[in-house]
Amino acid sequence: MPDPIFSDWLEALEARHLADLRVPELTRALRALSSAYVERRHALRRGAALDSAGKRAAFALFFAPLHFLVVHHVVTRLGIHHPPPDSIVDLGCGSGASGAAWALAAGGVPPVFGVDRHPWAVGEAAWTYRTLGLQGRARVGDAPRVRLPRGDVGIIAAYLLNELDDEPRGTLVATLLDAARRGGRVLVLEPIARAAAPWWDAVASQVIRAGGRCDEWLVPLDLPPLLEKFDRAAGLHHRQVKARSISIGG
Repeated sequence: MPDPIFSDWLEALEARHLADLRVPELTRALRALSSAYVERRHALRRGAALDSAGKRAAFALFFAPLHFLVVHHVVTRLGIHHPPPDSIVDLGCGSGASGAAWALAAGGVPPVFGVDRHPWAVGEAAWTYRTLGLQGRARVGDAPRVRLPRGDVGIIAAYLLNELDDEPRGTLVATLLDAARRGGRVLVLEPIARAAAPWWDAVASQVIRAGGRCDEWLVPLDLPPLLEKFDRAAGLHHRQVKARSISIGG
């Protein structure tokens, strides 16, 4: 974990998102958001994850730092942070945490370009890049339709494919494989639960046939005080995060 940069970001998140929310409001939103991720993933496709100020704050304050820690762990273990890619494209960027984690693992050198269909996420990602001292920008867009650059570009789709229907997911997978053939480094991350991604085996097989790899991860967590407080209050009790990845290129 690139401390104290990470700690400073958490402090900035607290000041940004708790200014107008009380902790009980945020923990209720955190429980609702966690339920949507685990039990009602179809709701995510309708934008329910970001449909209230409380859920947006819960996502930015809790899930985004968890995503950051998982991505930073996976990127460094896979060794795809060195040498730094020319740039990083974060598809379905949310608040920008995943692309930022890769960029910081690469020494803060690569600029980050985020794409998300939700305007709030785009604004939050831009703020994240600035706050973490990264070059970057974000725009509203549909990830399966994005034209990816050629060359040594890091491309990450973290917790995105499970939110797509079959047809756009297939389109995006084909686009990612093509980007890897053209010199890109591609990383896809998803929860480990089979129910969250019944399509996983088929996509992983495609990637492995193309020369990529599939991994499962158990990321130990020593949560900072702020995250531990919300984790405990929401009854989530994270001590570790399980995830799986497919990666190709580089």
